[in-house]
Amino acid sequence: MSASQWRKAMNSGAGRTAWPRTAASTAPRMPAHGSARPAAAAGRATDRARWLRWLAARVRVRHVVVLAAALIYPLVATPFFTFQVGAQALTLGLIALSLTFLAGYGGMVSLAQMTVAGIAGYMYAIFATSGTDISLKWPWWFAVLLALVIATVCGTLIGWFSVRTEGIYTIMITLAIGVAFFYLVQQNYSLFNGFQGFQSVKSPVVFGRDVRDPVPFYYLALFWALAGYFGVQYLLRTPFGVALQGIRDNPRRMAALGFHVTAHRVAAYAVAGLIAAVGGVLFVWYNGLVSPGSVGTSWLINILVIAVLGGMRHPIGPFIGAVIFVLLQNFAVDLVDRERFNLLIGGVFLIIVLFSPDGILGWWAGGVARLRARSAQGRLGRRVGVERTVSPTQP
Repeated sequence: MSASQWRKAMNSGAGRTAWPRTAASTAPRMPAHGSARPAAAAGRATDRARWLRWLAARVRVRHVVVLAAALIYPLVATPFFTFQVGAQALTLGLIALSLTFLAGYGGMVSLAQMTVAGIAGYMYAIFATSGTDISLKWPWWFAVLLALVIATVCGTLIGWFSVRTEGIYTIMITLAIGVAFFYLVQQNYSLFNGFQGFQSVKSPVVFGRDVRDPVPFYYLALFWALAGYFGVQYLLRTPFGVALQGIRDNPRRMAALGFHVTAHRVAAYAVAGLIAAVGGVLFVWYNGLVSPGSVGTSWLINILVIAVLGGMRHPIGPFIGAVIFVLLQNFAVDLVDRERFNLLIGGVFLIIVLFSPDGILGWWAGGVARLRARSAQGRLGRRVGVERTVSPTQP
């Protein structure tokens, strides 16, 4: 996109989501001696019609089918598939979504997103109740709030350190931060309880139900996964999201247009840190514990694998990649030894990267595009054949 096009888009608000106008702005003017009720009713009707057209233009049948399937899933699945597969995939997908937002739309590959999630998990275990005497046993909602704030601030600081580099240097800095945090929690006993971590972390009990029960936890994870997905979708259409994608493509040109490149990148790390922090709290509730193994190098790489499997430039991609990862993690032992699981994951990852750099969704989109092209060619060929058959008989 050229500089003039970016300037025109930002000045005209083209990067914003095309939300329908409100009734106040679309209602016709009231006549001098008329009643206000007909005008207000007409304005509300116009506003509803615009909202319906906006939804119809963006919501497809597949979206409704996927949402309905996600809502019905725990009603037809066993507790194992509901909790061990569905809820875990949603939780890991939410953490991987933070990496997808950074890498796919900001051009910044960070290996520290599981570190941010781990910080949130450790903070919750310290402030809330667990089987360790170090925990402060504060109310769970206050512990969650503190965990999210501290993890988001840490994610912002990680971004502040790493945005001044690009490419492999960003990857190495975030990897170094992740490894440093791993050794910190493993060797510190006064605050993080060393290699044992925090066992028996208690999850909240709301309305007499433990949120760690399979069905409540699944719907809780689904709610936050949908919130993260739609939040990213909305943010990408705001001026900030449009500018972030422009910085990804050409940071020098965006800086010449007057955009603060560093501020936008740090803000993107803050948003990604919040998403990862929510996933980290859910992950500690899912496991019921948090330990150095939760933030080890293997998990730093696993989040990257999950994001790449689904597709880096699709907000739904991390959740698809998480489903594939969790299914392989749970059932690969029936095919290969548990010690060879990483070899299997690495092989699947290598195949996806070689044949579809944009992940499963890129593979699917390419196949659909080829089928549509072949169908269009077939229709064109049949039309040409009919014209050649009919034209000689015409006078």
